[in-house]
Amino acid sequence: MSPSDVVIRNATYAAFVDLGRAPGTHEVAERLGVATTDVLAAWRRLHEGHALVLDDNGAILMANPFSAIETPHRVEAAGRTWFANCGWDAFGIGAALGVDCSIHTTCPDCSERVDIEVRGGRPLDESPVFHVLVPAREWWTDIRFT
Repeated sequence: MSPSDVVIRNATYAAFVDLGRAPGTHEVAERLGVATTDVLAAWRRLHEGHALVLDDNGAILMANPFSAIETPHRVEAAGRTWFANCGWDAFGIGAALGVDCSIHTTCPDCSERVDIEVRGGRPLDESPVFHVLVPAREWWTDIRFT
């Protein structure tokens, strides 16, 4: 990852937070005063380096912990509603923003609703158990499934 890729990555994440959604190449390019082709090329390199995930059209699908599409993992934080890629990333949104959050999701096994309040970086109820079906070493084999 080059220094310019890091700048584009940081601007992409900042735009995602500011806009409350995934930015387009033109929005990141405007912020930095660069060409959209430069942003797209950097995004492709960042995708290859697992720093973000692009969809088949080159748009952002995931900028961990944020999801660009609606998922079962909804997080209320910083006065906005975000979607996380998974239950683990749901905790990451509050951590990334440095704010308290409310996580609303469902159990993938029984479909029971799960609501977790996070204050000061810790869940108020520490009894829920988080289970990862795919070993971490295999996540990037199919990150969209994982």
